[in-house]
Amino acid sequence: MDTEYDLTIIGGGPVGMFAAFYAGMRNAKVQLLESLPELGGQVQALYPEKMIHDIAGYPAIKGRELVKQLTAQLQEFPIDIHTKSAVSDVTGKMGDFTITTVNGDVSHSKAIIVATGTGAFEPRKLAVEGADRFEDQQLFYHIPSLDAFRDHTVLVAGGGDSAIDMALMLEPVAKQVYIMHRRNRFRGMEHSVDLLEASSVTIKTPFLIKALHRLDNGQLDLMMKEVRGDAEEHLAVDDLVVNYGFIADNKALQAWQVTPEMAHQLITVNTEMNTDVPGMAAIGDAITFPGKLGLIASGFGEAPNAVNQLMMQLYPERRSPLHSTTLFEKRAHDQK
Repeated sequence: MDTEYDLTIIGGGPVGMFAAFYAGMRNAKVQLLESLPELGGQVQALYPEKMIHDIAGYPAIKGRELVKQLTAQLQEFPIDIHTKSAVSDVTGKMGDFTITTVNGDVSHSKAIIVATGTGAFEPRKLAVEGADRFEDQQLFYHIPSLDAFRDHTVLVAGGGDSAIDMALMLEPVAKQVYIMHRRNRFRGMEHSVDLLEASSVTIKTPFLIKALHRLDNGQLDLMMKEVRGDAEEHLAVDDLVVNYGFIADNKALQAWQVTPEMAHQLITVNTEMNTDVPGMAAIGDAITFPGKLGLIASGFGEAPNAVNQLMMQLYPERRSPLHSTTLFEKRAHDQK
C-alpha cells in the first residue's frame, strides 16, 4: 500500500469506527485497521445480542445493531477499511509513521490513533475437567444468537453486568433461566441487579460448578457446590453460558518499535488523548487517565478530541469548525 494517510486508526471496534468517521468529517485521508475478520471488536464478536444502554439517543440498542449503524455511518466517506490486519509493527515518527501488518502489508501515515481496546482477548474458561468437550455445543462463552436458546433451560454462570445482561436477554426466549454466582451479592450496576431480582430468572448463590456431564436425555447435569459450605445441588439444563470475564493483553502493541508509555497494560494519555509519542493518540478501552470510565459512551467522546488535536498538529493552518452540521456544509461546499 503506497498511499500516505493523514490518520490511521488501529482498532475497528465501535470507538475506532466512530473515530474513523469523525476523521472523515475533518476531510482527513483515513485508513481503519482491524485484526478480526469483521468490524465491531468485542461487541460484534462476543456480545452481538447484548442490549447496550449507554449510547446517547438510544434507550437500548443491540450490539450488532450498533455496529450496523456505525458501519453505515462509515459509508459517508472514502475510508480505507482493512480487516484481518493486525498491526505487527510501527516505526518512524510524526509525519512519517510506517505501519506493518501481520499480512506483510506496509502503509504510511502522518499520525496514528490507537483504539485496540484491551488487546487480544479470550474468555476465562470454566475450570472443570472435561468442560472443553461441550464448547460450542452446550457450553458457550457468549451468545451469538438468542434463537439458539429458544425454549431451552439455560444457566448463566457469572455475577457481573455482562452475566446479568445475558440472563435478562435470555429470559423472554428461554423456557427457564438460572443465574449462578459464587457470592451472595452481584457485582452488576444497581439498576441491573434490581431488574434481575424482579425477573423470572432463578438465582443460585453462592455456588460454583464443580462437575458436569451429559445425561441420557441430552441435557447437561451440573453439579454445583456451595462456596464456603457443604451444600451440593444438581441442575439439569440444555445449555450453560459462562461469563467469568476475559483475559486480555496488549503484547502485540508492546512489540512495536514505536511503543507508547503504558501502565498496567493500558496506554497512558493526557486530556487531549495524546500519548508520549508525538503524533500518536489513543482512545477507548486501550487507555488510562485519571477519571477514565470504561464505557463506549466515553470512548465516543474521546474520539473527536483525538482526531481534532492531531489534525491541528498536522494542519495548523486549517481552522475547521467543530460542529457536525457546519462540517458537513463545509464538505459539501468544497466538493462543488
